Amino acid sequence: MNKSKKFFAVNETNWEHRWGYKDSAFVSKNKNVVTLSGNRYDICTKNLPNLIPFAEEVLGIEILPEPQIKEVEEKYISNKKINQDFIDEVDSFFDKDRYSFNDKERLLHSHGQTTSDEIYKVLYSKLDSFVDLVFYIESEEETKIIIELAKKHNVCLIPFGGGTSVSNALKIPKNEHRMVVSVDTRRMNKIVDIDEKNLLATVEAGILGIDLEKQLQERGYTAGHEPDSIEFSTLGGWISTNASGMKKHKYGNIEDIVQNVTLITPNGMINQIKPLTRSSIGVKAQNLVFGSEGNFGIITKATIKIHKKPEASTFESILFHNWEDGVNFMYEIAHSNLIPASSRLMDNSMVRFASALKEEKTGFNKLVNSIKNFIVFKIKGFDPKRCVVAIFKMEGSSQEVKFQRNNLKILAKKYNPVFAGAGQGKSGYNLTLAIAYIRDFFMDQNIIGETLESAVPWSDVVKVSEAVTKKLKDLHEKHNLPGTFLFGSRLSKVYHSGACMYNTIAMSFKGIKKPEEVFGEIEHELRKTIIANGGSISHHHGVGKLRKDFIPDTLSKGSIDLIKDIKSSQDPKNIFGIKNNIFSD
Repeated sequence: MNKSKKFFAVNETNWEHRWGYKDSAFVSKNKNVVTLSGNRYDICTKNLPNLIPFAEEVLGIEILPEPQIKEVEEKYISNKKINQDFIDEVDSFFDKDRYSFNDKERLLHSHGQTTSDEIYKVLYSKLDSFVDLVFYIESEEETKIIIELAKKHNVCLIPFGGGTSVSNALKIPKNEHRMVVSVDTRRMNKIVDIDEKNLLATVEAGILGIDLEKQLQERGYTAGHEPDSIEFSTLGGWISTNASGMKKHKYGNIEDIVQNVTLITPNGMINQIKPLTRSSIGVKAQNLVFGSEGNFGIITKATIKIHKKPEASTFESILFHNWEDGVNFMYEIAHSNLIPASSRLMDNSMVRFASALKEEKTGFNKLVNSIKNFIVFKIKGFDPKRCVVAIFKMEGSSQEVKFQRNNLKILAKKYNPVFAGAGQGKSGYNLTLAIAYIRDFFMDQNIIGETLESAVPWSDVVKVSEAVTKKLKDLHEKHNLPGTFLFGSRLSKVYHSGACMYNTIAMSFKGIKKPEEVFGEIEHELRKTIIANGGSISHHHGVGKLRKDFIPDTLSKGSIDLIKDIKSSQDPKNIFGIKNNIFSD
């Protein structure tokens, strides 16, 4: 393969540190109007006159058209540590295009997408620690070789997928003094085999989610796994964090989708030879790979369930009077056996946020919108500061979709809702990929935002949102932060006993010293509040290093010791020394 055609993380398509594609970014057109550049998303090039006024109202500050903090142009990176014996052997096995000492490559592979402790630092300050070399594996055999060389020369390896982690999982431990090599898997991006009779696909672990779905759909299939990061995250990354997607109610979470995993460790290979259909074969070692976060080895491939492309697909959106009604409705949906593929509930803050991302109506459309608002808020009696919205995507056979839609209407009726229709549901669903770019736009205004997702029992959903709101208010006052703050919740997945609760926070740090540290303290206290009120460490983002302090609240000492013993047996030299979750210092 020609070097010019080989993938490198530093390229013309993707931002090096910010989220997403270089041709996509929210930009100010004037004092109040912003737009999303490019043409990748439905809202691109549209004038959005309500986003800035919404942010000013909620945050209690003035938003200016120009950035309020300046990005560091010459970004700091430490001198690289070189284990020359290791490099000499690498050169004897591999071509030069297989690895890079380039500082931009090193810097990019030294962080994930955690807002305060990684992105804020790399853009406006400096990171704490760095990888020394980036290595691009291209096959399972090469993976075995690089691990053997690292073991021989005592080099630390860090698996790297899409770099979308938001848990500090890619942060290099401070006490790591060996040469650190980031092993990028994204050149391993092929569908190896499709078993059309048994509906299984064997896929290399470095494939991006969007490429996996595109290639499957070209052959008439879908995997159905759509995390918010689908454009940039990898199959291996999904497995290592125990990920979840927007359509999990039809296709399952990643542990339901994946039927077999191949993990290469310093002590050998972990995978299941057969069968791949559910069987009672004792303890399945491959289950340890889910949520392993780079601690055990490198995931090289997986066999996943695939499905024929759905015959029908449609959307629905339902307006409820308040958060409590919406939560109760979602509880009923979860126990109805007719759950749409994607089922989400947004609280009022998130509804107003989504509304602020709509293009201004003009002419006849403006008149129609005014009439709709009059009916909803005047005749139907909805309070614009309390109402919430549930958004659904239904797919499957025409009959399945019909049954699901009818079920929504039957269960919602007693709450006196307003059915807002498929168009509103579709636009809300499609906002998911574009909305991630807003973080970086507001970060230039010294506004830091983050999401705190958690698995919460049904009995505690309302309690958690109330407790976190109160705690955030107290912390905002304690640190004397300017203005006010944004707090919003949504239920993004539902289960028999609870839901995935996705909380969004944002606040201004103008004039505050070391804002990334203050925000980190606030975030930590809010997670503590979530757990104290019944929530979990994480639903699908993983533990990394950000949530390590809460492990004792989740796992017994015996469980922790068991996993540590397994790590010692497979990696006695700690070659995979990223130290995430229970292994974190």
